[in-house]
Amino acid sequence: MTEPAVGVAAAIEGELRLLDPAVRASADLLDQVLHPDYHEVDTTGRLWDRATVINTLTSGRAPRPGQLTASRMHGVHLADELVHLTFDTEARGRRAHRSSLWRLTEAGWLLFYHQATPFDAAPDVSDGTSAGHGPSSGRPSG
Repeated sequence: MTEPAVGVAAAIEGELRLLDPAVRASADLLDQVLHPDYHEVDTTGRLWDRATVINTLTSGRAPRPGQLTASRMHGVHLADELVHLTFDTEARGRRAHRSSLWRLTEAGWLLFYHQATPFDAAPDVSDGTSAGHGPSSGRPSG
């Protein structure tokens, strides 16, 4: 069995690499992190496959979210070759809960599946409304 801490650490390292704008803009670097069967559901519910994510992120047409910050990252080793990560991101006031599955392959730990769900900031108790933003425009989280 793979050491659980090693798999979780590798998945966290990979996820943090994907937050780097240089990685997100490079087909070669994305190729090193995304599993051949990678799929994603973005904050709007749109389903993306690996080729579309790489093409969109590296084409220059993808919206640039600016500085992405991650928080509350937590990993669980589900099986010998599978790690589940959960974390939150924020960019330009937009927040998302994120969930990723990382699989161990001959090439190392690769991102197999990712889902992002937008969420609002804590409700404003003065008027009962939420102070956050709605879903962002559709784009891959990559």
